[in-house]
Amino acid sequence: MHIYKFRMLTDTNDEFIRDFEILGNQSFLDFHRIIQETVNLGSEELASFHICDQKWVKMKEITLLDMKFDEDEENISDSEFIEERFTMKDSKIKDFIEEPHQRLVYEYDFLDLKTFFIELLGVWKQKEDKPYPICSFSKGKLEIPPAPPVIEEEGDPEALKEQLLEDFNDLLDSTFDYQEDPETEF
Repeated sequence: MHIYKFRMLTDTNDEFIRDFEILGNQSFLDFHRIIQETVNLGSEELASFHICDQKWVKMKEITLLDMKFDEDEENISDSEFIEERFTMKDSKIKDFIEEPHQRLVYEYDFLDLKTFFIELLGVWKQKEDKPYPICSFSKGKLEIPPAPPVIEEEGDPEALKEQLLEDFNDLLDSTFDYQEDPETEF
């Protein structure tokens, strides 16, 4: 079995470095989990790996969840391109690493996006029988800006709700002030 060694960096902290070693027959889900564990990302957010070329152009996406929607595909004409879909649990490392310095982008939490740049450092035959994947080098912490404070409104919650609904309705009325025209069809 072969071991793949990757280095992960981020553009938000020059001091942040993680090196990972993973077996070729392990999945990108295994890789995702070791990243979550060593970077303290949490397990409740979506993430994707992107296989990139040497200029960091994204070529293939490997998602945490299957984002396939069959009903949408039925409406696509033959002339439209359907991108191949890959999931982390079904995608082995060795099946996607094609270059000696293969590059990947790992994106985590699409609502508060964190982007990591990963590059293959080397591949060698496994000599020791130890559990993989592992983080073989760690330097720096991921600097995550604190969440904005939650502002507690004073007063009766029902009154606040009523006021918000009234403001929303006023906004709708001012935005959608239509004149009825019998010849216009919607």
